Amino acid sequence: MGELVFVGLGLYDENDISLRGIEEVKKADSVFTELYTSLIEGLAIAKLENLIGKKIVLVSRRMLEEEDGRQILAAAQQGKTVFLVPGDPLIATTHVDLRIRAEKAGIKTRIVHGASIISAAIGLSGLQNYKFGRSVTIPFTDSGDISETPYNVVKANLKTGLHTLCFLDIRVEENRYMTIKEALETLLVMEKRKRESIITQDMLVVGIARAGSRKPVVKAGMLDEVLGYDFGNPPHTMIFPGKLHFMEVEALIKLAKAPESIRKLTR
Repeated sequence: MGELVFVGLGLYDENDISLRGIEEVKKADSVFTELYTSLIEGLAIAKLENLIGKKIVLVSRRMLEEEDGRQILAAAQQGKTVFLVPGDPLIATTHVDLRIRAEKAGIKTRIVHGASIISAAIGLSGLQNYKFGRSVTIPFTDSGDISETPYNVVKANLKTGLHTLCFLDIRVEENRYMTIKEALETLLVMEKRKRESIITQDMLVVGIARAGSRKPVVKAGMLDEVLGYDFGNPPHTMIFPGKLHFMEVEALIKLAKAPESIRKLTR
């Protein structure tokens, strides 16, 4: 019986994989990757293959979710198999399910962690990680049906003074990646429907673009300012701060270009 090793690719390009991850791949009989759960803007598969000296099989969302990852599990039953995953390997629930299936099939599993958007976004913002509440994904609304979940999560976190980390929807197969502007506009539409004064033009927002790259963009400001800010190419992430410690205020001003006026928000 073989084994299945989940290896994190990190956030930006092929150089983000750890030395331990490279070591695992070089000893593998089969190597797979998926690129639909997150955008790694600078990643080139050919460069990654050259770095690790192995051919990489790109798998689809359908193979993992609808076919239960059978191709990967079949390979892992025959020998050592590495599954390369954007960011940290088990942030996506799809991959947790695959690991459970492997263990149930008697396949040994191991994890080589990588940089995660969760720690990267929080670190770049300067906000304190232990003050974050539930995170949420803001989905595309092509059907016209807008999910209330993001609005309700922000509402609940703000009520208890906690920050909210928002992941923005991606559709790799359509080459579509939600921007901060699109996410804010979606929440403003929901605000018009619910009229609870949760998402307002004068609330504080932190926008983050291309976390993990050499030149990430971090901008904090009132919603109307962030809405019109040019963050450049995706991937984008967003944070709604709750109650702020004075050190968090200082960090937002110095590290995220927040206006001096947010000093009045210190509690």
